[in-house]
Amino acid sequence: MTKNGTDGRKKNGGEKRCDERDVFCRIRDAFGVFARKTSTVLGSAWAFVIAILIIVVWAMTGPAFHYSDTWQLIINTGTTIVTFLMVFLIQNTQNRDAKAVHLKLDELIRALGGARNKLVDLEKLSDDDLKSLEAEFERLRKKAEGTKEEVEELKETAQGTTR
Repeated sequence: MTKNGTDGRKKNGGEKRCDERDVFCRIRDAFGVFARKTSTVLGSAWAFVIAILIIVVWAMTGPAFHYSDTWQLIINTGTTIVTFLMVFLIQNTQNRDAKAVHLKLDELIRALGGARNKLVDLEKLSDDDLKSLEAEFERLRKKAEGTKEEVEELKETAQGTTR
């Protein structure tokens, strides 16, 4: 039987404790924390304002440097480096968010008695399987629309006869 420690992690055959984990596990966790905090800060309005200010200052210094190649290279190199690093931060954040949403949806599917459990882990299906499932839902939607129209016609007919 596994027991939970004070840090919430399983002991005795479960997940390794924090101090027993390898260096890659620690780096991954540290990067996750760093990525979340950084995306929060860099996704703010203040970060956007600072970026605009940097561009304005760079543009204003153009005449002083005679719009030289070096002057242009500074902004090109800076934006390339920032973009390169931000790709990893954004991808990490989106991966975590997508995983959390999938787990929440999986829990809802499992909790609902009438739901099809085959929809759990849907993101792991092939593109062909997803297309066929999409076609099935399209058929269900059209059938539901047809049924709705029939019900509305019956209501109108019933209202017309009661008047």
